[in-house]
Amino acid sequence: MSPSTSLQDEIRALLVETLMLPMPAAEIAAEQPLFGPGGLGLDSVDALQIVVALDKRYGLKITDTAVAQQTLINVLTIATAVQNQAPTPA
Repeated sequence: MSPSTSLQDEIRALLVETLMLPMPAAEIAAEQPLFGPGGLGLDSVDALQIVVALDKRYGLKITDTAVAQQTLINVLTIATAVQNQAPTPA
């Protein structure tokens, strides 16, 4: 099941707030890459900040690099991970 639009919007807002991105959250597409060409241009320091923010806000634990690489692809993959780890909404 695809994550709700409201959860995706929360993730977008979290990214903008945590990383102090110079853009409105609404401009980040659900499937826009966060890293690499054509993406938001984030780096490894940004990835660490996202991991910490996701743990604080949603209790999502990302404990190794492989999991991080699969989770931090875009807003949709982050929202899916949050949704899958929490069977009931917080």
